[in-house]
Amino acid sequence: MSGNEEFRGHSVVMQPGDGPSFWQPMPANGHADPMLFPGITRFGELSMGYQTIAIGGHVREHSHADQVELQICFKGQGHIMVDGKRHNISPGSSAFLGYDVKHAIYNDGNDELVMLWVITPSGLEDFFETIGKERCPGDTVPEPFERPTDVIAIERSMGMNDT
Repeated sequence: MSGNEEFRGHSVVMQPGDGPSFWQPMPANGHADPMLFPGITRFGELSMGYQTIAIGGHVREHSHADQVELQICFKGQGHIMVDGKRHNISPGSSAFLGYDVKHAIYNDGNDELVMLWVITPSGLEDFFETIGKERCPGDTVPEPFERPTDVIAIERSMGMNDT
């Protein structure tokens, strides 16, 4: 029996709003919504969710030392910077980001920017929870808030570099 047998026949289906959600600090603002992650799927090698970036917000440049990330734009307009090169994004734009690839996301459109992310191995969901604030259905958008003062240490402990 291989180590994958525990997942044979195992499935999880999540609907919008079923999973946790976390308001995100400046400069991204918006919120992160992990959907499929080890706490839900029992599979530790993969996580997936959405990040909604407020108008004018951005995700700071960073890289992942030991994770590979896929990003797909679902809504809005903006651009991503990948190793110093600008790429405009709109719904359907997709990016593969290997180990140590510096990347940042910018919402320079007139609406929120929604990105689907898939990362392996898992862990990005823990970052969003650690730096964010719990978001509940019906919440009003909070005033922009600062990142934790120890955000660099948090990022390093979770395998993020180049911040």
